[in-house]
Amino acid sequence: MKITQAFTFEAAHRLPNVPATHRCHRMHGHSYRVELRLEGPVDPQSGFVTDFFDVENAFGPVLAKLDHHCLNEIEGLENPTAENIAAWIWDRIKPTLGQIAAVVVFETPNCWAEYEG
Repeated sequence: MKITQAFTFEAAHRLPNVPATHRCHRMHGHSYRVELRLEGPVDPQSGFVTDFFDVENAFGPVLAKLDHHCLNEIEGLENPTAENIAAWIWDRIKPTLGQIAAVVVFETPNCWAEYEG
């Protein structure tokens, strides 16, 4: 069984490793959407793969580090591409959400990165 829980956050960033002429080299912001996808058997007692409240509790501290911050100032996100943000999130939640199968980070409704470990 697969489940997904989505979260949103607002943040600013710039991409320091693109040419100065690239529009993402300048500071700008996004309304990010993060989807945490979990996979595993349904527990016969609870009826859950994982309780959504447990997902929320596990991701809450990570979300707080991202929301309304400049991502470039966060250790490990000095080059905050969607790809790097997805891997950064994975590294922080995998220890508490062992059933995580993918982290999807949407920069816009039409652009996203998906990390599967």
